[in-house]
Amino acid sequence: MPRPAVPHRSNLRREIAALAARMIAEDGVTDYGFAKRKAARQLGAVNADELPNNAEIEAEVRTYLAVFQDEEHLERQHALRLAAVEVMRELETFRPYLTGAVLEGTAGRYSEVEIDLFPESAKEVEIFFLNNDVVYEHREPRRNQPDGPEAILVFDWGDIPIRLRIYSPDVERLSRRGSHGARQMERARLSVVEALVNDSTPAIAAGIQP
Repeated sequence: MPRPAVPHRSNLRREIAALAARMIAEDGVTDYGFAKRKAARQLGAVNADELPNNAEIEAEVRTYLAVFQDEEHLERQHALRLAAVEVMRELETFRPYLTGAVLEGTAGRYSEVEIDLFPESAKEVEIFFLNNDVVYEHREPRRNQPDGPEAILVFDWGDIPIRLRIYSPDVERLSRRGSHGARQMERARLSVVEALVNDSTPAIAAGIQP
């Protein structure tokens, strides 16, 4: 099979970012690194310096959603944030924060609602779920992160997938890197997410905690 023609380098970086953004928005890919490497292979890129950074990919995701999924995206974003509020209210005693694409406004068709919890013990959350007949799955977190989650629980809230990352309480004050970027992952308390649901204003952004 012939190798695809490689665009001029000045355009290649943008094309990789655009293709990676489509994968994220349409195919449910959540790992920006994986998306851009796959896009680079499809476009025939061979040099690491041809890869876009994660901020460039996020900008392309926003553009793609605005152009191809505008009304659908707004409705989905509202539904996902509303689900986040409902779950965070149920889990308020465990100090929940919304994070990820739903908070940032880049949620695609297959995005999960990502919530960080900071209970005294991860077992407290599982006991709460068992006592309330919540059906969930336990996922093994990566162990190569010193301040990473102690446990990951996934479940469905109606037809919306929820992913809980459970951290030690002393990690709450620390910033953390997102799974798809070198920059700090933003996170928001319940009151901020409620404000976003109730027609947010630019001032709301000041309440998002890095």
